[in-house]
Amino acid sequence: MPFVQVNDVKLYYEVEGQGDPVLFLHGLGSSGEAWFFQREPFAAKYRVILLDTRGHGRSDKPPGPYSVPMFADDVAAFLHRLDVGPVHVVGLSMGGMIAFQLAVDHPDLVRSLVIVNSAPELIPHNWRERLSLWQRKLMLRFLSPQRLGPILGKRLFPHPEQEEMLAMFVDGFVRNDPAAYRAATNALIGWSVRDRIGEIRCPVLVVAADEDYTPVAAKEAYAAEMPNARVVVIENSHHATPVDQPDAFNRVVLDFLSGQASAH
Repeated sequence: MPFVQVNDVKLYYEVEGQGDPVLFLHGLGSSGEAWFFQREPFAAKYRVILLDTRGHGRSDKPPGPYSVPMFADDVAAFLHRLDVGPVHVVGLSMGGMIAFQLAVDHPDLVRSLVIVNSAPELIPHNWRERLSLWQRKLMLRFLSPQRLGPILGKRLFPHPEQEEMLAMFVDGFVRNDPAAYRAATNALIGWSVRDRIGEIRCPVLVVAADEDYTPVAAKEAYAAEMPNARVVVIENSHHATPVDQPDAFNRVVLDFLSGQASAH
């Protein structure tokens, strides 16, 4: 199994396909396995790189605290070790946050960004957002991954016809190391690069699910702060868009990447 030692951790990764490199960064409490609907379609045209970030999947899970800049520095060191870059970066939720941090800290490594149901900050601005974070902290403190997985899964896959997706999510989530999951969650709360995203010059595609936790308007607002960004809305989708609407997601992202190749 492929591992690479960077900074103070051993990171697990997989590579498939040939062509321009596309790095996929998963969400909180997940791993590179979550991109199973993207792996084959993208590998037909690109060099797909699936990475388990620090504290996740088969990568090392050292004691915290973690931080988003730490995650991004791990990714940068990983790309240098593989001698690839600049890469197209596709990041879901936490992965999108890491992608933002990577783009502002290591712009030479990023050819384009696809930000999926994410944001350049996790700072509450109203009572509803404060309540949501407070609830998350309570669940994090008192619930194990075995109890938390079904609760989160029901929010991601609420429909009866999504039972198989729900079961797959829970099966992966319960394998989380509790301490590493808490450290990764705490790394996100209060983080922000919102004041720096105007520096991002590469093309940016913001993918927004119409039923995500945060409204499409919030994504449109931060996208407007970047000089080369646009928003695409995926309908009938919740937070895990690459899983609950894989065909629509793959189509818009492949079209975006194809456009970057043409421009290049």
